[in-house]
Amino acid sequence: MNAPLAVKPPMSAQRLQAASATAFASVGNVGVGFDILGHCITGASDRADVRRIDAPVVRMASIDGCVDVLPMDAAQNTAGMALMALRKALGLQHGFEIALHKGIALGSGMGGSAASCVAALVAANALLERPLSRESLYGFAVEGEAVASGGRHGDNVGPMLLGGLVLATRERLVRLPVPPSWHCALVHPHAVLETRKARAALAGDYALGEFVAQSANLALVLAGCFRGEADLVREGLKDVLVEPRRASLIPNFARVKQAALDHKALGASISGAGPSVFGWFEHRADAEAAAEAMRSAFAEVGLDSDSFISPVDGPAATLVPSVDAGEHA
Repeated sequence: MNAPLAVKPPMSAQRLQAASATAFASVGNVGVGFDILGHCITGASDRADVRRIDAPVVRMASIDGCVDVLPMDAAQNTAGMALMALRKALGLQHGFEIALHKGIALGSGMGGSAASCVAALVAANALLERPLSRESLYGFAVEGEAVASGGRHGDNVGPMLLGGLVLATRERLVRLPVPPSWHCALVHPHAVLETRKARAALAGDYALGEFVAQSANLALVLAGCFRGEADLVREGLKDVLVEPRRASLIPNFARVKQAALDHKALGASISGAGPSVFGWFEHRADAEAAAEAMRSAFAEVGLDSDSFISPVDGPAATLVPSVDAGEHA
């Protein structure tokens, strides 16, 4: 990774002892950009309360919310590992204590593990004497995310750090323009699909032609975003590489996807590792109508679900009013 870049700290940064940050859910892969393309959405988020401590360690104080069974060993927790990587890289003499408030279900395909480590990093960064740029937090976020996913990829942490649609390569984050009217409908069935299991489904041989087709589709989507041309995205937002190997892991996936397409989706596919399914739309009203149809398709196989409607150009992680430091104890 490139050397961390510092940003000018606020006047009170040296006096801060605690900070809180919220990181929003994400749509990883966006179908055609496996491990390198993602965007964040409104409607679901994780919050991390981080307190600076004298001890030169990172420790987990508490975890609550929709998930409360995550590892309390910092090295096994995405948020803890991210701050451990930050401490090591910067040679910090002090440590951090983290309280996580989970609003994103794990195994949902909504970037729940990534949100925890990004929220913790953004909060901890505010406690540094010289806070780093968001791009300089990227490598630490990837290290944290790898604890849960088993791989080093930035399609979830990248958009959470910068906001919007982001191309996340091994070394670089590039935020991509998206027309403000374009919206995403994401439907999360009440089912769990572990990322490691979903990645295992991708084992095996691939034909060169599949890679060529997927590359062409990714190029069309990127060009369509830059030019604001929905027809290019409609032509390209078709995952021919990963979706066919994961579709069977998601109950009634074909019907859910078709429900989105029947309601004017530019394209629809699996969000992240699944089981959530997303669609892109030119207008919010179409996304709202599609979400109801997609939920009905999941209901056909007995699955309740939640839906989220958000601009594709969703919000970056942000600092929020901090809890009192004493609440961590």
